[in-house]
Amino acid sequence: MLPLRDSQPSRTFPAVTVWLIVINVFVFLFEFSLEPLSRNHFVAEYGMVPAAFVPRSLLTSMFLHGGWMHLIGNIWFLWIYGDNVEDLLGRWRYVLFYLACAVVSALVHLMFNLGSRIPTIGASGAIAGVMGAYLITYPHARIVTLLPIIIFFTTVELPAWFILIYWFVIQFFYGFGELAASTGVEQGGVAWFAHVGGFVAGAALVKLMAIHPRYRAYPELHWR
Repeated sequence: MLPLRDSQPSRTFPAVTVWLIVINVFVFLFEFSLEPLSRNHFVAEYGMVPAAFVPRSLLTSMFLHGGWMHLIGNIWFLWIYGDNVEDLLGRWRYVLFYLACAVVSALVHLMFNLGSRIPTIGASGAIAGVMGAYLITYPHARIVTLLPIIIFFTTVELPAWFILIYWFVIQFFYGFGELAASTGVEQGGVAWFAHVGGFVAGAALVKLMAIHPRYRAYPELHWR
């Protein structure tokens, strides 16, 4: 299932979400302009390597990506869900929220991979936090979704709670499945637990952070 767009309108222009997308694209283009050896050094320097952990990598790692599909997938999900969460929290709260989700997701991944020397990169953990916040605040929004049926594709409208819980369950079980099947040989792949940690952090933080003042008089518009 591939979400295409949501039905929840936002009342303000999502400036922070747009800037996050621009920064991610810019860093990616710079990263892939480097020759392979320099690129590997760049990723090792600014990605998060659990076995050689450097605190700044909690933030720098989220702006690196491993390829075009990795980048496009992340900014696609951020564009669908980010504008409404930004609209709800306000720009500065949204920045703090996004960074906090990135840090928590990275720490969760670190906890499960303490001895790994494989750099961890990508904005997926922070974006998972945005998705967790969307689940809590807009569970009844409708998501237009591309659905494969044998060899054909069709679009259907599904409730946000179904799409997001389905996504979270997949991350959770793949994470523990990969942990159980581990042979001790390090291999690259998806940082499932970073997704799980970010999603849970986002769902919790959006309730703890103050709602933007312009919506306090209309809580029924957002807290459903």
